[in-house]
Amino acid sequence: MRTTVTLDPDVELLIQTAMKERGLSFKEAVNSALRAGLTQSKKGQRRFVQQTFSMGAEQHFRWDKALAAADAMEDEEILRKLALRK
Repeated sequence: MRTTVTLDPDVELLIQTAMKERGLSFKEAVNSALRAGLTQSKKGQRRFVQQTFSMGAEQHFRWDKALAAADAMEDEEILRKLALRK
């Protein structure tokens, strides 16, 4: 497949270095780098697990409305500051 790819300057330097060190063509160096990056073994990588903690039985705050509550508090503070300027 033929395609146009724009390489960042640091990537271009890495490809040119690989070409010189290994005696590869540009095509061979790019294909080799892509194969190595895309077929890396996933060994040693741990799966991310989110830790959760109990917040107690009684919750008096609706966490699904947290952003709305934060907006309301911010609006109140802005109004308070504007009132002080008068």
